Amino acid sequence: MLDIECFAFLNRALEGELAPLVVMASNRGMARVRGTATLAPHGLPADLLDRVLIVTTAPYTPEDIEQILKIRCQEEDVSLTAEATTILTTMATQTTLRYALNLISCAWVIAKKRKTEKVDTEDLRRAYAYFLDEKRSVQFLKEQQGSLLFEDAEELAATGGARRPADAGAMDTS
Repeated sequence: MLDIECFAFLNRALEGELAPLVVMASNRGMARVRGTATLAPHGLPADLLDRVLIVTTAPYTPEDIEQILKIRCQEEDVSLTAEATTILTTMATQTTLRYALNLISCAWVIAKKRKTEKVDTEDLRRAYAYFLDEKRSVQFLKEQQGSLLFEDAEELAATGGARRPADAGAMDTS
């Protein structure tokens, strides 16, 4: 987040003849303006807050997500079956919209390999199995903790190149 000196610079820049359009995003409520003891909405100084136009946002509804997915399919010239669209919409609400959008092109490649014109639920299942979303990736790393190559290198560096005898070959399952 910006501090009071950055906000002072922005204020000066916004007063100029060729003032830039500044877009900021914040999820902060009442917060301290960095570099001061002042508590203000979004952590913005009052003089800058008076100049801003605040646009509120809301999470996407499943209908919004479905519309976004359809637009993406049009842009990529991909056809989804109705059932695949429903599954992809549900997937986007449970994972992330970005992950679901990326799965469209992956599933399309799988569908083309099957020599079909539409992405079906089976294509989405295969793409889902091949590519992990954030939550499944974190879970995978927790399950593999202690057995990954870079962790061994860090351990060797920390112990001066020698493995501790009690830990050799042991796997941490915590």
